[in-house]
Amino acid sequence: MSRKIIFSSLVSGAVLLAAGARADSPFRDDGYDSDAYDYARVVDVDPLTRQVRVDTPRRECYEETQYREEYPAPRRGTAGSTLLGALIGAGIGNTIGSGDGRRAATVAGAIIGSAVGHDAGERRRDREDSAYRDQPAAYTQQRCDVRYETHYQERIDGYRVTYEYNGQRHVTQLPYDPGKRLRVRVNVEPAPE
Repeated sequence: MSRKIIFSSLVSGAVLLAAGARADSPFRDDGYDSDAYDYARVVDVDPLTRQVRVDTPRRECYEETQYREEYPAPRRGTAGSTLLGALIGAGIGNTIGSGDGRRAATVAGAIIGSAVGHDAGERRRDREDSAYRDQPAAYTQQRCDVRYETHYQERIDGYRVTYEYNGQRHVTQLPYDPGKRLRVRVNVEPAPE
């Protein structure tokens, strides 16, 4: 009984080994994959190139002098001139007259002096404004532009490969340089009789 078990185990093992060897074989006749692989000698490799336009942005900055023709002059008030005029007028009015007339002359002098001081302040301000506006103000401003430098680069799109297998030359296009040899698929089919 044990011989039968040993014999059947040996037969089963031999069948499994034969099936595994057949599955690893590049030559299969089960109809699913009859292709095998081999290596062909590469005869020539030509890169397929094209010119590509490349625009590189470059920032250029420069300083430019600008002139401001009209811009507001600093406004000065007339309060100081009005107050000074009132004080001077009050002082002059106070020296004129006596008694109650002195008070009236002081008040009248202050009113007249403030009016004169206000007018003088307005005239001075107008003169300064016109002198300020007549001189254009120069200032420097930085400006930047983006300019593009154009150049052309050569780009490789693929390789035209000429190879030889079994005395025949073939040409194919590949995305890479295969080197000195190229792996090829060999289709093995039975020849018709």
